[in-house]
Amino acid sequence: MVKMGREIGKGDKGIRIPELLWYGNTETTLHFPSSWSVSFCPMQGEKKKRLTPVGFKKAFRQPIGTKPIKDLAKGKREVVILFDDITRPTPVYEIVPFVLEELEEAGISDRQIRFVVALGAHGAHTANDFRKKLGEDVLDRFPVYNHNSFDYCSYLGKTNYGTPVSINKEVMACDLKIGIGGLVPHPLSGFGGGGKIILPGVAHIDSITYNHGTLVQNHPECVGLGKIKGNIPRLDIEEAARMAGLDLKIDAVTNLRGEIIGLFVGDPILEHHEGSLFASKVYATVPARGMEVVVVNAYSKASECAIASFMGVASLREEGGDLLVIANEPGGQALHYLFGKFGNGNSGKINIPEQFSKKVQRLIIVSPVVDHVGAHFFKTASSMIWVKNWEEALALLTIKWGKKAKVAVYPDGTVQYFPSLI
Repeated sequence: MVKMGREIGKGDKGIRIPELLWYGNTETTLHFPSSWSVSFCPMQGEKKKRLTPVGFKKAFRQPIGTKPIKDLAKGKREVVILFDDITRPTPVYEIVPFVLEELEEAGISDRQIRFVVALGAHGAHTANDFRKKLGEDVLDRFPVYNHNSFDYCSYLGKTNYGTPVSINKEVMACDLKIGIGGLVPHPLSGFGGGGKIILPGVAHIDSITYNHGTLVQNHPECVGLGKIKGNIPRLDIEEAARMAGLDLKIDAVTNLRGEIIGLFVGDPILEHHEGSLFASKVYATVPARGMEVVVVNAYSKASECAIASFMGVASLREEGGDLLVIANEPGGQALHYLFGKFGNGNSGKINIPEQFSKKVQRLIIVSPVVDHVGAHFFKTASSMIWVKNWEEALALLTIKWGKKAKVAVYPDGTVQYFPSLI
């Protein structure tokens, strides 16, 4: 049974939420007037503990639906390790040592291995980004490449759903392909992870546009956060992963401290299906209803904070209220060639659909960066206010609501989702 949000008593000083995942991974406290009614609404798996080294080793020794890496790697010439980018919470640096250990057991040398970040349509990474995701040792030992979604791809054919599949040439040149990523709710494919490391991860922009654009537009009823059954873009992704020859996928489930609490290793489709069942229970949240103020923190995907706003709308009262999105991301919002804005016109490949109802009287974004370009992802909001910190946000709320307000707080709206809305 999914737990309901719990009301914070008047004697409590505030609500602690996680922040700055890639900048020290800390917490902050949100204080509210003692006369307000405040409900804290965490995900069901908020208290799950991090996986032990024994748990990691078990996942690698007993992969789902395939042989262990050390067996798959025997006799291979070239190995590519794909990993998800900085917009995802996966601590890849914790997983890589187990992969390298098995490759070494199979007789694979360092010179046979390279890493490619599965950017999809996101912007290129710097050495600082790679260091955060992979650790210093990997950068010292191996070449780490950005994916170029506009060039350097090999055409493999079309899926049964019509997607033209072109994949990174460096990836296709390797005879062992391993992916490392995470299982968090995704607004189009239900959950991240699995074959997404291939499409959109290391696919051409035309492949991504068809999967994320044409298929979604033609089948809008089958997509949504946490929605897997009958999800056509997801089925398309799985077919593309098979076409590309993805040998093995590793997917992590993380908690509200960015710690790995579940690890799924094996066949890219089978491990994803099993992992999604686990993730669906971890991230499931019961929505608060009839709120005058909804505060949604963006932690796991702070650079894609617009995702956090989805659940806030459902919690507002019918006559409307204020939606606050906390996006403490010093680097601002992620560059996205598919949905982004590169000038005054609509210059991205796909226009962002309507996402805000009239229930959102004010959208308040708490961010150290006033990201005018990133605001494009909130373009349908009628009233958008940027503030630099929580104190400024609380001042705005107090002026409007006075001594009484019904408030809901979601500690990480970028991974929480409402199963009841699927």
